[in-house]
Amino acid sequence: MRGRVFLVGAGPGDPRLITVRGAELLKVADVVIYDRLIPKELLGLCREDAELIYMGKEKGDTELQDEINQLMLAKCSEGKTVVRLKGGDPYVLGRGEEECRYLIERGIQCEVVPGVSSAFAVPAYAGIPVTSRWYSPSVTVFTATMKSGDVIDPDYIPRKGTLVVMMGIHVVERLREILLKVRSPEEEVAVIQEGTTERQRVFTGKLANLDQLVRVNGVKPPAIIVVGEVVRLRDKLWRSS
Repeated sequence: MRGRVFLVGAGPGDPRLITVRGAELLKVADVVIYDRLIPKELLGLCREDAELIYMGKEKGDTELQDEINQLMLAKCSEGKTVVRLKGGDPYVLGRGEEECRYLIERGIQCEVVPGVSSAFAVPAYAGIPVTSRWYSPSVTVFTATMKSGDVIDPDYIPRKGTLVVMMGIHVVERLREILLKVRSPEEEVAVIQEGTTERQRVFTGKLANLDQLVRVNGVKPPAIIVVGEVVRLRDKLWRSS
C-alpha cells in the first residue's frame, strides 16, 4: 500500500499567503516535511498527531537533497499522505522538479500545489511592480549561483526589462560585476530582506553601488534584489501602515 506526496508552496513569508489548497492539505497530512524558509505559523494548521519533520537546506547543503528524496519515498511507502512544504513556489527555483521526478520514477503519485512566489510577492510588498507599462514590459527571474556553484553567466541576463535576482546576497560583489557587464551602472536597484514579513527591510540605490548597499545595511539572506526602472515606482506606490 502506497500513499502519495504533495509538493506544496508555502508562499513568500507571510503565512496568510498560502493557497487554500495548500492549507487544506496541511490539515489532513500524516507527515509534513518542511523547509527552513517556510512561515512556521503554518505548522499550526497541521493535525495534532501529524509527524512534522524539519529538513531545511542551508546554502551548500546539496547532500541533504538525497535524504529528503529518500524520506518522502519511505513515508509514502508506509501508505501515508505526505506534504513536502517548500518556501515560495516549488517550481520557481525550488528544486520541486527534482523531487517530483524522483518520486514518479519510483511509482509514487506526486501532485504539485503552486505557491505565491517570492520573486513577485516580495517586490509587490515593497511597492515595486515587476512589470509596468511605464517602465518595463518584461521581467526575468534568476538565481545568482548555478548548480556548479559559479555565479550566473552574463549570457542569461537580458539587456532590458526588470531583473529579479534570488539567492545573490552571499555573492553580491561578484554578482555586481556580472550585472555591470550587461546593465548600466545608473540603473535603479532595490534590496529587500525578509520580504512580506514584519521584519521586511528595503534599501534602494544604483547598480554601481549594489555591494555597498548590502554591506552598509548589513543585509542577510533571505533577500531579493530587483534591478530596473520599476524601482522608481516605490516612492509612488509604497506607504507604511
